[in-house]
Amino acid sequence: MSRQMQPTFVLVHGAFANSFSFAPLRAELGLLGHRSVAVGLPGHGFAATYPRAYQAPQDLEGLATEPGAIKGVTLAGNATHLIGILERAKRNGPVILVSHSRGGMTATVAANRRPDLIDRIVYVSAWCPVALDVSAYYAEPEMATVDATGPASAMVGNPAELGLPRSNFRTADPGVLEAFKAAFLADGTDEEFMVFLNTFQPDENLDAGTPDDRARADTWGRIPRTCIRLAEDASVPLAMQNRMIREGDALTPENPYDVRTLTSSHLKWLVDPAPAARVPGGLAALLPADS
Repeated sequence: MSRQMQPTFVLVHGAFANSFSFAPLRAELGLLGHRSVAVGLPGHGFAATYPRAYQAPQDLEGLATEPGAIKGVTLAGNATHLIGILERAKRNGPVILVSHSRGGMTATVAANRRPDLIDRIVYVSAWCPVALDVSAYYAEPEMATVDATGPASAMVGNPAELGLPRSNFRTADPGVLEAFKAAFLADGTDEEFMVFLNTFQPDENLDAGTPDDRARADTWGRIPRTCIRLAEDASVPLAMQNRMIREGDALTPENPYDVRTLTSSHLKWLVDPAPAARVPGGLAALLPADS
């Protein structure tokens, strides 16, 4: 008699975030009987840099120049790190790779390189570049509704000199905080927003990929895939999410996206994870028997 092995959900975080972001979701997945692993990409989580100048009282001049450990981390390095985790997870059965936001770039490169390690790839309002590099998508009409002026004003230092973008998430500027909330968690309470903001790390890596890092039909395109759209996302608008679905489907029309939708901002699905956990949990049923 054929049977379905329990999959491992491998979760990849977005920009300025870390594996800690997935703690509530992992709890919900566990209570539904699912096994999961939250990945901390290089330079994130306990490997991140929190300069003393970032502490209160803040020293913004010092913050603008202090080195950060994430300098030199590349998208290729992120993918290599992820592949190592996928190899270990695959020993225990099928793997469902779930990425959020900027984490989709790393998931896509890993899928290009090692499709054999992934039984289904899931993008939750995540970047999966097909026609353009991710940086180029920001100039496209689908991103016209994104107001980046507030978050941009929280940037500290010169990324070219630091070798990394640095954001002061501990700012007390009410206008910047309001802009952050509108971009990431407009459907959350002020208290939820402040808690999540304090889980962010100040530094991110600069590497946004090249044309070689876009989804490839012969590797990435062989993997069954799902897009979980976040209908109220102001950071990666629904129009852009839909465009990435269309481009992926055009690349491999024989293997289109399975599309699901959550009523959520960019972060609410992580703050209130019960509805989200039921969606990827149901994806286990799509795996073939004996996979």
